[in-house]
Amino acid sequence: MALLLFIMFMCGAISSHIASRSHADFRVSGRALYKLDISWPRNPELFTGQVFAVAVNHLRGRVYVAQRGENIPKVLVFSTDGELLQAWNTSSLEMPHGMFLANASADPTLWITDVGNGPFGHTVKQYSPTGKLLRVLGSPGKAGSSLSPLQFDQPAEIFIHSSGEIYIVDGDVNNRLIKLSPDLQVLWMHAERGSGLAQFYIPHSVAVDRYQRVWVADRGNKRIQVFNSVTGDWLGSWGSCFKDDAPCSIRFTPDQKYIVVAQLNTNQITLLEAPPIGIIGQCQVISTIELAEDVKPHLVDLDLKSSDLYVAEIGAGQAQKFVPLSAAGV
Repeated sequence: MALLLFIMFMCGAISSHIASRSHADFRVSGRALYKLDISWPRNPELFTGQVFAVAVNHLRGRVYVAQRGENIPKVLVFSTDGELLQAWNTSSLEMPHGMFLANASADPTLWITDVGNGPFGHTVKQYSPTGKLLRVLGSPGKAGSSLSPLQFDQPAEIFIHSSGEIYIVDGDVNNRLIKLSPDLQVLWMHAERGSGLAQFYIPHSVAVDRYQRVWVADRGNKRIQVFNSVTGDWLGSWGSCFKDDAPCSIRFTPDQKYIVVAQLNTNQITLLEAPPIGIIGQCQVISTIELAEDVKPHLVDLDLKSSDLYVAEIGAGQAQKFVPLSAAGV
């Protein structure tokens, strides 16, 4: 009986592996900058839920993958070679949404936004690299818009600058972009729902470039908005590249030549030309990775050392790794 169960488990694992790899089909239009690494991870059947987010520690060669589901580890930790190193069976994380690896060079920590409706939800949590809960931002289990005490309502994503300053996009209810100091004081905020300048409808992802500009994927408005990171002043908006589908995720390649955007409903990863300092202009598509129809890419992250691109895919229930083509100059 035990042998039979083992055989059934292995067959299930193999079929899961095959099903996962069936989502690997993709096409590239425009300039070819990346190719799929079909060997990562080594055991894709280890994904057991809906994969929502990914974060990379480029100095320690760690890839963190957040997934949702009942009675499953919420975070899987892989090496950049694809080996599973750890699984977090933490009860403090309900429904992970966004994830960010901060301070990789000294004391790395992992920040995760939790959009759950239970006693731990509506918060942003800071974890050690091994899964120890270090700090909670927000009021656990209490959705709200207060700044004192700090509250969130399904916070989407967080970005921690090297200065320690914190940027948070707070969901489709509050529709807020908040900048916090390292000691959690509100420095500036935009918190008005709408389609006008500095208004949001479902802000979903945030990133800061080397020129003190904050880039926000304004998903409901099918655009990216840009702000001065010091003053919070509105600098510009890109919408012409997103007629068919909204931007879900936004990250920069390590050299900051390109902006990497995930588009969930059209199953695309789009690379846009990043504008130089002082110029926002119009968006320009350089390359598009068209994934299989049901993959649903949600959030992405890049290895700041190798430029490898990792994609969290809700529909496929997996994370995939794309590596830069040597001649692409990524």
